[in-house]
Amino acid sequence: MSITKFLNKVYFTPRLKEIEQYADHAGKLQQGVLQHLVGTAADTEWGKKYNYASIRTYEDFKNRLPIQTYEEIKPYVTRLRAGEQNLLWPSEIRWFAKSSGTTNDKSKFLPVSKESLHDTHYKGGKDAVAIYLGQNPESRFFAGKGLILGGSHAPNLNTNHSLVGDLSAILIENINPLVNFVRVPSKQTALMEHFEPKMEAIANETITANVTNLSGVPSWMLVLIKHLLEKTGKQSLEEVWPNLEVFFHGGVAFTPYREQYKEVIRSSKMHYVETYNASEGYFGTQNDPADPAMLLMIDYGIFYEFVPLEDVGKDAPRICCLEEVELNKNYAMVISTSAGLWRYMIGDTVKFTSKNPYKFVITGRTKHFINAFGEELIVDNAEKGLSKACAATGAQVIDYSAAPVFMDEHAKCRHQWLIEFAQMPDSLGKFAKILDDTLKEINSDYEAKRQNNLALQPLEVIVARQNLFHDWLDSKGKLGGQHKIPRLSNTREYIEEMLELNR
Repeated sequence: MSITKFLNKVYFTPRLKEIEQYADHAGKLQQGVLQHLVGTAADTEWGKKYNYASIRTYEDFKNRLPIQTYEEIKPYVTRLRAGEQNLLWPSEIRWFAKSSGTTNDKSKFLPVSKESLHDTHYKGGKDAVAIYLGQNPESRFFAGKGLILGGSHAPNLNTNHSLVGDLSAILIENINPLVNFVRVPSKQTALMEHFEPKMEAIANETITANVTNLSGVPSWMLVLIKHLLEKTGKQSLEEVWPNLEVFFHGGVAFTPYREQYKEVIRSSKMHYVETYNASEGYFGTQNDPADPAMLLMIDYGIFYEFVPLEDVGKDAPRICCLEEVELNKNYAMVISTSAGLWRYMIGDTVKFTSKNPYKFVITGRTKHFINAFGEELIVDNAEKGLSKACAATGAQVIDYSAAPVFMDEHAKCRHQWLIEFAQMPDSLGKFAKILDDTLKEINSDYEAKRQNNLALQPLEVIVARQNLFHDWLDSKGKLGGQHKIPRLSNTREYIEEMLELNR
């Protein structure tokens, strides 16, 4: 019996039996999660504030606690980072996942507990492997090693034994030492801060390795693959790693990259599995190669609630638990977790495609955004950048829309800004550079993707003719009223229509 079949039989197949319970016992499983979370946190500062000891039902929980955003939990996070404990969750919080910022902050810092690492993030990774092996019984997954592409971390406020950084770096730092025998690169290389030397170090360590599986963000992984092919002179990745069989991807949508991956990985036996492992928690895994929807993982340390998208921002939004959701309806996801996030709206929107079991697709964000490469650019960032660029160049902007340009054969990708000016800048190049530099200053994820022009090139500004946006709205029958130009879009649907009219 091969090592993969042995491990699958002993460690992974039994878990599949538990996942099968999702179809018929979702409500019961989620209720158990809620009771565990509330009971565990009853003696924290937060638990005492909302009298968790007296919460008996979901209705108690729902009526007792308000919906939270990062602005509401930020004071607690600030105190946690300074060393206070037992505020949101009883166990010591020593790790903080750095994520893209809010309206008022360049970055936000999300608490990560030892419980959330094990009952959510690591459990999600194990389940992704379990589901994959269940679908591919002839897999030789553990005959080689997995390449995990992660970020970096740094000391938290110069506090001993406390770290802040990318979630992937926190996961690598705390991973079971036994896992290091089946993964590459070394921890030291994986946690290098600067991307360009990291890519070179990873390439040097892994070119001769027997890599069977990949895990990471599609945009960054594609940069690494292209670097490996250039370094080796090979035409496709299976020439470097002949036993490569699966890529677990997440972080950004895979659709724009699918064709490019077919060019660099030509094997018909290659598998692609989408996962949803955010800084706030691990939420879903694709469990059917023919279905892009992901299985909602409902027995982790996460209790789910959902707000209909049309109610987001209202003073008294409708809120429903998992059993109350409707199919094919957009919801903003709200979570309570074993890291001490309580009724926290993460900003992602989802739509359920199945309730037996619960499966969903990510439909976007609660606000306009661009997140084609993991940069999570929001409208507030755009407005601040444009304001600074206008002030420095004497420009006046009438209207604008921005969208991503996806990687071409040279791995060149960028943001494309279509701007109608009432007053042209004294230098269009200067305007574009100030806009780009300002976005880097106020958005840490955009800054990271722009580093050394490796994953994201300098943005491009195209001057729109006079009345372009008026004419585009007119062509849609949307002049007047509340109709607005889409400022930021994660696809090129709108901007391509506008560019066609700009000729």
